[in-house]
Amino acid sequence: MENLQSNIHIGHLIREQLKADLRSASWLAREIGCTRNHVYKIFNRPSLDADLILRISIAMNFNFFQYYSAEVNAAMKARMGEEYLISSELSSSRSSYTKATSSIARTQTAATSMKS
Repeated sequence: MENLQSNIHIGHLIREQLKADLRSASWLAREIGCTRNHVYKIFNRPSLDADLILRISIAMNFNFFQYYSAEVNAAMKARMGEEYLISSELSSSRSSYTKATSSIARTQTAATSMKS
């Protein structure tokens, strides 16, 4: 198996997004419950624990996992070619269908409850 290593430097991406949002390291530190110095250390780290990325994503209202999803999709496409694209599209369609049918069922249940 080939050596798979991410090309993502999540610390830099967080710093750039923080700058784009006109927020400070102190603000992020307060939001995620750490020190400003720790935030500066985060900026220099190429990878972070998923729980920390989740906390930062929620605090900043920005999904940093999207960078990893894009990288996974590119790697899978390179490994599997068209087969991955078809599989991915089917999975996405199934997920959309499931969400839509769940939403319809909830709406019907609510409408039935209102009639009672």
